[in-house]
Amino acid sequence: MKKLIVLVAVTFLFNCKNAAQNADSNTNKNDVKTARPVEVALENGMAKAYFASGCFWCVEAVYESVKGVEESISGYAGGHTKNPTYAGSNTGRTGHAEAVEIIYNPKIVSFETLVDVYFASQNPTQVNGQGPDRGSQYRSIIFYQNDAQKQIIDTKKAALAKKLGKTIAAEVYPFQKFWIGEDYHQNYERLHPNSGYIQNVSIPRLRKFQAKMPEVLKEKH
Repeated sequence: MKKLIVLVAVTFLFNCKNAAQNADSNTNKNDVKTARPVEVALENGMAKAYFASGCFWCVEAVYESVKGVEESISGYAGGHTKNPTYAGSNTGRTGHAEAVEIIYNPKIVSFETLVDVYFASQNPTQVNGQGPDRGSQYRSIIFYQNDAQKQIIDTKKAALAKKLGKTIAAEVYPFQKFWIGEDYHQNYERLHPNSGYIQNVSIPRLRKFQAKMPEVLKEKH
């Protein structure tokens, strides 16, 4: 009888724990788009911005070609799980998208210009992907840290939709947290220039963007 009582109690506690975890998971999923944005403070005069636009190898290279951008870091954002990995995000079950953290000098390049770069460097109407990369982990997301940034994003997105006469695929999320990707993803285009993907997808995408916005590019030395 005592064993039965213990078993029932353990089962009850286990089920309650699972129910609580599931509730937390569902809450997190629902809160991704409605949470209060987290604003990242300036550090040594440098600001940070966050974007998702297909493969982060491509996006990293695009932003590092822009004047005022000190560094672009590949990682994950927009999901509901902690410590996402490349393998995990590729399942589509974490909610995270491949994203980049842009470290930039706001005295040289504005957030508004970074949003222009974002739209100019992708197919803005492609849903859940860019080019050959398909799936929710490759979806387009622009993250805002405050109301001013959200207003910039919404205004530019609406203007582009009107210009193209099409729906713009980019989602707009409040920024919560950026998870830095694995070391081998960082500076991938620069370190692997002869990779088939880099040659056939990443470099053409970079050159197409550079032809659209030559005025924002760093000078070549």
